[in-house]
Amino acid sequence: MSAPKKVVLAYSGGLDTSIILKWLQTEYGCEVVTFTADLGQGEELEPARKKAEMLGIAPENIFIEDLREEFVRDFVFPMFRANALYEGLYLLGTSIARPLISKRLVEIAAMTGADAVSHGATGKGNDQVRFELSAYALNPEIKVIAPWRLWDLTSRTKLLEFAEANQIPIAKDKRGEAPFSVDANLLHTSSEGKVLENPGEEAPDYVYQRTVHPEDAPDQPEMVEITFERGDAVAIDGVAMSPATILTKLNELGGKHGVGRLDLVENRFVGMKSRGIYETPGGTILLEAHRGIEQITLDSGAGHLKDSIMPRYAELIYNGFWFSPEREMLQALIDKSQEHVAGIVRVKLYKGSARTVARWSDRSLYSEAHVTFEEDAGAYDQKDAQGFIQLNALRLKLIAARNRRLKG
Repeated sequence: MSAPKKVVLAYSGGLDTSIILKWLQTEYGCEVVTFTADLGQGEELEPARKKAEMLGIAPENIFIEDLREEFVRDFVFPMFRANALYEGLYLLGTSIARPLISKRLVEIAAMTGADAVSHGATGKGNDQVRFELSAYALNPEIKVIAPWRLWDLTSRTKLLEFAEANQIPIAKDKRGEAPFSVDANLLHTSSEGKVLENPGEEAPDYVYQRTVHPEDAPDQPEMVEITFERGDAVAIDGVAMSPATILTKLNELGGKHGVGRLDLVENRFVGMKSRGIYETPGGTILLEAHRGIEQITLDSGAGHLKDSIMPRYAELIYNGFWFSPEREMLQALIDKSQEHVAGIVRVKLYKGSARTVARWSDRSLYSEAHVTFEEDAGAYDQKDAQGFIQLNALRLKLIAARNRRLKG
C-alpha cells in the first residue's frame, strides 16, 4: 500500500489514539484529520479537541460530532426490533457502534479529500474487523491503516517511551498497567482484560460503572410503562421522547435498580474466547418490553420465524457485517414483522431484574373469549381438537407401528 497523503483517524483523545495520531504523522508524513464521536459514552469530548490541537491538528481538521440520536434511531432500534442477542446473552453494545463510526470516517474522508482512514483497534479483537468491513462496504477504494498491526510499539513500555519522546501528555494512571479496558456508549459499557482475564475469578465490584449492585438496589420495586409504535419505543410513562432520550432514561432507571449486568465468555470472530463484563441497563429493559408487546401483537408464525433468524442476524452484527446485503435482507423481513407491534408494556424493575407484568394494545391478537376457562359462548369448539390431534398423530402412529413390527 502506498503511503497515504491524508488520513481520518477515529480519535478518542486518550493515550493510545494520541500516540497513533503522532505515529501517522511521523511514519507517513501525512496530514491527519481527527474524528471524535459522541455516542453517549458519558465523557467530556472537548479535551479531545484541545489534545488534537496540541498535537498540531488544524481546527478545520478536527471533527467532534454528537451522534447519539442517529446511533439509537438508525442502529440500536433496528437491532432491537430483532431482539438480537449474540450467543443468547450479549446485547451487542460495542458491535452496533462500530458501523456508525466507520460510516462517518468514510464520509469525512470524502468531505476532506482524505485517501485513508485509521482506527485504534488491536490485531486480537473484533473491532478491527468491524471497522474495516464497514469502511470497505461503503468505499471499496478507501485505504485503512491499523497501526497495531503495523508498528513495533508492542508493549506498554514502548508506547510510553514513544509518548514521552514526542511530548504526548501521559496521565499518571497510564504509567502503570490499566486494571482493565473500557468501551462505553449510550447502549452499554464493556470491560475487558487484566483483572478480568481469568474467567474463574469473580469480577471486582469496582468494574461496574453504570449499575448499582442488585443487592444494594432499592427495596421497593419501580414500574415503568413503555409505548411502542412499529416495534420502536416512542414514549416512557406516557411522555413522548426521542430515541436517545428514551435510552438515556431507561439507563437511569435500570442502573438505579441494578438491571443489565452480564459476565460473559464469548467467542470472538477472530477465533479466541474472551471474557467481558457488560452493563446494558436501558437495553435490558427495552428488550424485555419489546418481547412483551410482541407477545400480544405478533402472530406465532411470524414470531417463530423471526426468532429462528435472530441468531444469524446477531452474528452478522457481531462479526462486522452491518452493511452486508444479507443483514439488509434480514432487516427488511424483521421490519415487515413490526408493522403492528404497537402498544404499551408495563415493566417491573427490582433488584437486578426487569420483568413484564402487563401489556395492552389496540393491535392485540389476544382473545380472552378463546382462552377463558369459563363459558366461551361458542368461540371455540373443543371437539375440533380431536381431529387436529389425530391428523398430527398419524405419522407418529405409523413410525411406532413400524418400529414395533421390526422389534417383533
